[in-house]
Amino acid sequence: MKQKIELSSQCKGQIRAIGDTMELLGGKWKIKIIGTLLLNGTMRFMELKRAVDGIAPKKLSKDLQELELNELITRTVKETKPITVEYELTPHGRTLENLINEAMNWGIHHRNHILK
Repeated sequence: MKQKIELSSQCKGQIRAIGDTMELLGGKWKIKIIGTLLLNGTMRFMELKRAVDGIAPKKLSKDLQELELNELITRTVKETKPITVEYELTPHGRTLENLINEAMNWGIHHRNHILK
């Protein structure tokens, strides 16, 4: 019979934090959206759609709403004709820079490793 392992409260808290992060940033597109805004600064909707290759407009809109709700990006409506909507990372969203850079660097190394 397997012995049940009891996790410490610290370990449980760390695993919960990983789960929170994965829930917020999970899916195919959110990290790409954040990375694109990190690398390019403020962008309009269609600029983001072109930059995040393959994303459907409806999905981009939904993910932007969720990221705004979680205070990672801001949405600014400009009173131009036609109306322009811009998206930008908040200071809180910019705290993801190290995570995005690590994911990018790991992805580069992993691709090189696999393609050897």
